[in-house]
Amino acid sequence: METEQKKILLVEDDPNFGTVLKDYLSLNDYDVTHAKNGMEGFEKFKKDDFDLCILDVMMPYKDGFTLAKEIREKDEDVPIIFLTAKSMKEDVLKGYKVGADDYLNKPFDSEVLLMKIRAIIQRKSVESVADSKQFEFEIGNFHLNSKLRFLTYKDEEPEKLSPKENDLLRLLALHENDLMPRELALTKIWRDDNYFTSRSMDVYIAKLRKYLKKDDEVKILNIHGEGFRLVVENKDEE
Repeated sequence: METEQKKILLVEDDPNFGTVLKDYLSLNDYDVTHAKNGMEGFEKFKKDDFDLCILDVMMPYKDGFTLAKEIREKDEDVPIIFLTAKSMKEDVLKGYKVGADDYLNKPFDSEVLLMKIRAIIQRKSVESVADSKQFEFEIGNFHLNSKLRFLTYKDEEPEKLSPKENDLLRLLALHENDLMPRELALTKIWRDDNYFTSRSMDVYIAKLRKYLKKDDEVKILNIHGEGFRLVVENKDEE
């Protein structure tokens, strides 16, 4: 269940298919605005804030590619999924060039679309945290300056972290007491998500645990199959 309804702009010129898809997404807790062509779609986009746009490619008055370009000029980050009856490579490439996040060929399984929507919205929400400009953190009795890559425990001499140790601890600190998804760290720090980079990250997590063991109140927990959690227990200060 979504904690709050995410808003989706659906631009689809087939009235029957558009209505069915809108109803399906609404049943799955999305707030859906349906526009019946590209011109209407852009007018609706300008009047509201959307978490995601689903655009049909082939539409009268204004096609999906043109609409996507106009949307991108107003909002560089809103996710866009294209729906198309064509499976031509040129169309797929054109879609990604104008800023598509994903692509589905009609006919498609509505559950697949639902999974794509959930994955994209979740990814965008965690990326917005990861893109924070914050660079100084209090982690229990530690102070992290991620610009200088210094980790300081109380009044001791600071430890100089390696670039990946620093980036990983900063990402954990941004998600303090919350889940840091494994794939977020792999794509943000290692720029790849495969078995070998995943094993490499586990090595860096072990290194960070060695640094942090000076403070019993600070732990990095492994959340099986999902990621890690930097837990900082509250201390009762005198």
